[in-house]
Order: sequence, then C-alpha cells, then structure tokens
Amino acid sequence: MKKPITYISLFSSAGIGCFGFKQNGFECIATNEILSKRLKIQAYNHKCKYETGYLDGDISTTEIKEKLFAEINRWQKLHKISTPDVIIATPPCQGMSVANHKKNEELSRNSLVVESIKITKEVNPKFFIFENVRAFLTTTCTDTDGLEKPIEEAIKLNLGGHYNILFKVVNFKDYGANSSRTRTLVIGVRKDLQHCSPYDLFPAKQNPQTLRKLFTGLEELNEMGEISETDIFHSFREYNSHMLPWIETLKEGQSAFENTDEKRIPHQIKEGKMVVNESKNGDKYARWYWDKEGPCIHTRNDILASQNTVHPAENRVFSIRELMLMMSIPADFQWTNQPVENLNSLSVLEKKAFLKKEELNIRHCIGEAVPTGVFNNIAKRVKEVLSQKFINAVEISAVIKKEELSQTGNLLSFINAEFKNYGLENIFQIAEYANASRQENSAYFTRKDIAFSVVKDLPALKGKKKIRILEPSVGIGNFIPLLVEKYKDKDEVIFDLVDLDSNSIAVLKNILEKLKIPQKFKFNFIHADFLTHAFSVKYDLVVGNPPYRKVTNNPALLSLYKSNLRNTETNNLFSFFIEKALSLGKFVSLIVPKSLINSPEFNITRTMLTEQNLLKISDYGEKGFKGVKIETISFLLETAPKKQSESILIESYITETVEEKRKSYLLSNEFPYWLIYRNDEFDQICNKMKFDIFQSFRDRQITKQITQESGRIRVLKSRNIGSNQVLELENYDCYIDDTENLAVAKFLNQEGIVMIPNLTYYPRASFLPQNTIVDGSVALLTLKNGSRLPTEKDLAYYGSKEFEKFYRVARNYGTRSLNIDNNSVFFFGLLKDVN
Repeated sequence: MKKPITYISLFSSAGIGCFGFKQNGFECIATNEILSKRLKIQAYNHKCKYETGYLDGDISTTEIKEKLFAEINRWQKLHKISTPDVIIATPPCQGMSVANHKKNEELSRNSLVVESIKITKEVNPKFFIFENVRAFLTTTCTDTDGLEKPIEEAIKLNLGGHYNILFKVVNFKDYGANSSRTRTLVIGVRKDLQHCSPYDLFPAKQNPQTLRKLFTGLEELNEMGEISETDIFHSFREYNSHMLPWIETLKEGQSAFENTDEKRIPHQIKEGKMVVNESKNGDKYARWYWDKEGPCIHTRNDILASQNTVHPAENRVFSIRELMLMMSIPADFQWTNQPVENLNSLSVLEKKAFLKKEELNIRHCIGEAVPTGVFNNIAKRVKEVLSQKFINAVEISAVIKKEELSQTGNLLSFINAEFKNYGLENIFQIAEYANASRQENSAYFTRKDIAFSVVKDLPALKGKKKIRILEPSVGIGNFIPLLVEKYKDKDEVIFDLVDLDSNSIAVLKNILEKLKIPQKFKFNFIHADFLTHAFSVKYDLVVGNPPYRKVTNNPALLSLYKSNLRNTETNNLFSFFIEKALSLGKFVSLIVPKSLINSPEFNITRTMLTEQNLLKISDYGEKGFKGVKIETISFLLETAPKKQSESILIESYITETVEEKRKSYLLSNEFPYWLIYRNDEFDQICNKMKFDIFQSFRDRQITKQITQESGRIRVLKSRNIGSNQVLELENYDCYIDDTENLAVAKFLNQEGIVMIPNLTYYPRASFLPQNTIVDGSVALLTLKNGSRLPTEKDLAYYGSKEFEKFYRVARNYGTRSLNIDNNSVFFFGLLKDVN
C-alpha cells in the first residue's frame, strides 16, 4: 500500500489556504479551528478522511490536543505513516496587524504561536509552515519558558535544533495570489532530510493577473442588491444610498476624501451640521485599479469604509466571486453543503436570504485567509521534494566506474547529458566523488542541510544593493545555489570563486550554466592557491569549507604560508585560511574541524576570533561529512566590529538544540578554551574543584614492534585502567625490557603519577604502579604547581557519573577530539573538600 502524504492544519479558519494541499493530493490528518461555523466549511470541502479529524475548539486545551494526537495515532496504525509530512499553522494575529489601530497588549493571544511551536516539536513532522502578518517575527510572545521574547527568537530556540528554518517576509502577489498581501512565511525542514533546504519548499514566483484580465467574463453589477443569475457569489452588496455620491465620481486610485465637493466627502450629520469623517488611511472609500493586481483583502471587505474595497468601475465593494479570484480560491471551493448549481437555481428572495445569513462569514474567512494559490504552490514543492530520489555511495561509485567519470572530459559530458535526469543534488555528489584529487586536496562534499545551516544566518546586508562574495576553496560550488537564493533581492552579486583544482573549476562552470542563474549574479573564476593569491578588493562575505590537512612535505611552501600569519604553532591549512579570510571579509563564515575549539595548536587562532565579533557557532560533530572521520563546526563572525555583541548563538546537531548565551560565559578566560555547552550544572561541579593542577604526558614511542609477551617492565594500556585499580585482562598485557631511550621512562617508579585513559568519555584514574610504564593510549598526569598530592578520593571522583557529565561538557561533547593534552588536562582538578 502506497503511503499517503499528509498534513495537519492549525488555526485553519475555513481551510482556504490549505485547500491548496488537498488540490495536490495531500491527506489531512487533522484540522483545528475554534469557530464552528468556519470549521463546517472545511467539512463541506471533504478536507479530512475521518470525521474525527475536524477538531472544533481551543488547541491550547488538553482535550483538543489529545484528540489531535489520537488522530495521528490512527493514521500511524491504519496508514503506516511514521510522522505527518507537514504541519501548517496560521495563528491569530490580532495585536500585530497594521489594521488593528488599538494595538492593545496581546501577549496571551500572540502566544498562540507558542502552541504551534510546542505541537510541532512534539509531532516532529518532516516540514512545518507558519504564516502570519508582516510584523509576526518581531512581535513579542510568552515563550515556553515563561519569558517574553520576539516570536522569531522563540521559533529558533525551540525548533532550530531539529529544523533548518527560513524566515521570509514576502508579498503573496508574487507567489500565487492575484492580490497584494505582504506576509511572513516561516518554513522548516527537518535536519535529517539532508538533501533538502527550506528554499526547496519556498513557493515559485509567478506573476499576478490584473483585475481587467481576472474579471473577464463576470457580468457588470450596477443595481444595488443585484445578484448574478448564473453565480450567487457575484452580487452587489447593498450599502446606505447616501454614500453613493461619495464614490460614484471617483477615478481609479482615488479616495472619497480627495473629492473637492464637500457633499461628496464621507461625513455625518450631527445636530443638523455636516461633520467630515476622520481620514486615518488614504485607502478608505477608495476605488481600485483595472490594470493592477487586487488590493490587500481585509476581513472588513464588505464595507466601503474599509481599505481599497471599491470596484475599479462599478459603485460597489468587490463581490465574493471577485474576492475569490483575487485570493486564488478555486471555483470548486464549497462555502455550503449545497452545490452552487442548486444555490443558483433559488429564487431572488431565497438567494438574498442565503447571502444575509452567510455572506459576512464568507467574506471574513476570505479576508483572514492565506491565498489558496500560495499554499498550492508550496504543496507542489513539497511533493517534488518527497518524490526526489537520491543515490547512495554505492550507486555513486557504480556510476563513476561505469561512465569513467574520474576523467574530467567524461564527467563534463555526463553532466551535459544527465543533469535533468539526476537532479542537482545527485550531480553535486557524483562530481565530488569523481574528483581524483579529492583526498589529496581534502575536498569533502558539503551536504545541502549543512550548507544551509551556514547560509541561513549570514547577514541580510540591508541597504546594500551590490555585494561581493568570496569562496576561498569553492570546489564544485555547493554553497552557490543557496547564496543565490539568499541574496536574490540584490541588484548585483559578484562571486570570486577560488580553487587550486582546475578540474573542479571546469565542472563548476558547467553546473552553473545548467542552473540558469540570473545575469545579476556574476562569477569570477580564480584558479589559484588562496593562501598565496593577491586579492585587490575587500568582500562583504567570505564563505566556504576550506581544506583540512597539514602541510608536512613542503617546508618551503609552509614557510611561505606562515610568513604573514600570527598563529605559526600549527601546520593545518584551515587555520591559515581563517587568518587570511579575516583580512579579506567583513563577515566570515567557514566550516572547519572542531579541534579549533579546544586544541592547544589553535590557541592563537581562537584569540584572533574572539577579537572579532563572533556571532554563531554550529556544532555538527561527526554528522557533517558522511564517511569522513572528523568532527566539524562552522562559525560566523563580523570583522572589525564597531561594537561586540554580548551574546552568541550555539546551534548543535549533537544535542539538537539552538541556544543564545552570553559570549563572556562560553568564551571565558577562566578556562583554557571555549566551552560552548557550559551550563549551571557544569558550574556547580566547578565550584567543588580546584583546577589547573596537572600537566599531561603521552608516549609516542611504544609500539607493538618493541613490546613482548613477557619482560622486566609491564606496559599498561587504556583497558588496564580502573577506578583506583589496575585491571588484569587475559591476553592483553605486554612488556618491555629496555627503557633507556624512552621518554616515558622518567616516570618509572615515581610517586603520585596519575594514569587516565586517553580518548574516552568515561574517565577513570589510578596511580601508576611500581615497575610499570604506559603506552600512548594512557595519559600520565603530574603535578605542575605545588598543589597538594592527589588522593584516591580525587581519583575515585574522576570515575563518578557526576564527573562524567561534567567532562562531556568540558570536552564540548567531542567524539574524536578527546586527547588529554595540556589544555584538556586542566579539567582534572582536585576536590576542595577531601575530608
């Protein structure tokens, strides 16, 4: 049985917007609306398969939430779905709308968005879509922690750990509506969907129709109360006849307040005198244009006194049918349980009775709806994403071998012939893995979800119409499509794309040709070594994924690289790239090894970064690059800032969280390196201990070649170390006779030497016994500052669950960067209370 594609709709009113999902074959698991008369309209359109899917009531109550989760469970059992595909939420926006002049404190109402956040977090759909007014993101809500904060921040902090999220303010007229409607769209994509970004779900652009074209075929309505014989929803809504002079002479775009004749200006008669109405907005009693798309449709579209409600030629407000056309609501959308044909066959009196009962509700529903065409557009994109097939590593290898794609000429021919068949993401992967210099140049494929996590928080660069972007190690350009989406509002974007590999540049050029990117994006290809190339311009952004490898076999080149660097303690290329990028860009965001956070060889580099305005760190752990045994992070910073930000955003793929914390707290000089997961529990344990007690030593000389099964001196290894004991393990021990040329020999038979297994999350310790030494799997700790001697109680604490939790934070939840070096040894402190 083919699994259905499913969605949940919250605060759905009459279901006008999410009808676009029904049009695309989505099944509605559950839909919620607090007003029964609006929910009934959804039932008229057969939105849910099961009657129990219509949730009538307040979604913030336990009762309605239980019904929602019961429906999800029903679909999981009957239709074998794992989670719903999409959650749509359009929570009430009173208090945010420009039309609401009262602007009363609306925290409790605006916090209904928090209900959407909580439900999304619990349901864990593949995608979520929130829609609201322009001011949505900056409006205050009461978050799940009880604190008041902007809605954008609440969404990021609650959902950003699980989802890549795009926040965008757009005019719906460009995306499937035929009326102007500036709104906020928030689109989230679950991070395990690694080949997808929110840009893939964003509605495609399409031009709106003008009213002249849109209303073609609609009959004129010039008599007050007139109803079209063929369409009950095309009617002349009556108003007080004394208002007719106010609008009858208006030209397109004019308001009645512009009339020169006093009697034609909106007014009231008070005590026999004419009092002109107050004009708060110039768009009231205003006639709209034939040759424009429709105006923004408001809930009070039934009255002349609302905004831009007057027909371009006729002296009336827009009819329901005209409103539907402007809001891209399809003709088959049902407002009642009676077919429209039956309604059209009613008598005039029966039609008027029907409209008197239903018209205002219908008009209000339209005024607060998402245009159906916009959500239809998004639904199509979701279906495309869900239907895409992504080839795995085995399939990639088979294609490369079969087509001999390791030869650049063959790869270019393959891209030309198969680009449409395979799709961009598959082509990116094939091209990356076909690169014969991939290992040599440490060129690793940057997945779309990882690239988006970098691009999404880059600055909008508001006020700049022309920008320049540098990619210092571009490869085949995985970042470029996302950067194009991010900055497509600019008048001109110049990319300088640098790479040492001429084959990669050739492939990149070919791919960019296939993408048909607008001409305002200009690409300069620089085949050069980024570290030695002379740049003559400064960049708004430096973005990319530099190589991670050490220069070991070319002393002359290494000396050249280091000639202008502050950190000469490392030979790793990525550190060199960071330093040069800082000198070239106003904003710099790079993906680099996680060892940057804590390793002693990058102490100077970290100092340089903290001198800048460090804005964000994303920790991918080992999840960043499949098949590459390296932990990675990305950072975003502003160089030469006028003012340092006090907080920093920490996004973690490991803990699935996004947190904003004080920079001085996480990057504190109290500790030898950055602690991006520092928390209150960590601090409590810190208060129990005195740190910076030991120095660390690890052997680099003892190998299997010089050890034996028996001998004079026992060589202990990591598995021998227990808590205050040496473990005896069968067929594990090894020995050595001669220690004369071994550096570790200086610890032989010394008192108070502490042994701790290296590279483990489960620290434990014991004293080094007589007549033993250790190999490199064990770190030896010796006192360095005249502290008291460690005791067995201290060592026992290292093996406790409490210290283990502390140590994970101290090591930034690393999985590979766990060597006990002269930075990390800092955290093996001594207890202050040893009684």
